[in-house]
Amino acid sequence: MFESQQAELQEMIETNAEFKRLYNEHQQLHKRVTAAENGTAPIADLSLNEMKREKLRLKDELSRMMASAHPN
Repeated sequence: MFESQQAELQEMIETNAEFKRLYNEHQQLHKRVTAAENGTAPIADLSLNEMKREKLRLKDELSRMMASAHPN
């Protein structure tokens, strides 16, 4: 996520507490989803789908925050 914007990402994490909180939440969900998909953490399909939706919602919010802080 934001691979081409590493400097901007780091700046947002360091200067915006809400962005940092959302980013950390997204990262935790990413780890949980990956573990569930790999079979290392069993989880119900419904829960997995809910986690994926929440992860996408967080990514969208983070993208909006990045865009407003660093307009092209």
